[in-house]
Amino acid sequence: MGQSLFQRALAVAVRKAGLAKRVTRQTFWHSFATHLLASGHDIRTVQELLGHKDLRKTMTCPHVLNRGGGSVRSPPDGPPPGFRRALG
Repeated sequence: MGQSLFQRALAVAVRKAGLAKRVTRQTFWHSFATHLLASGHDIRTVQELLGHKDLRKTMTCPHVLNRGGGSVRSPPDGPPPGFRRALG
């Protein structure tokens, strides 16, 4: 079975980044979901973006995020720690 355009692009990006670890679509999606949740997006939005019908499937993505509501930042608080703005 052939690779999708996304899989080919991901393979090129991984190669260019010099990553030794295996990166799959699933790795990419879990990382994407984790970053969205870490930056304060709600689980339902992430569920919709990932195309999951069942919220339980989405909730397996952020298994490392169990920080409660105190970690959600308000936009006036500024960007989350570690956020670097793209210079254009």
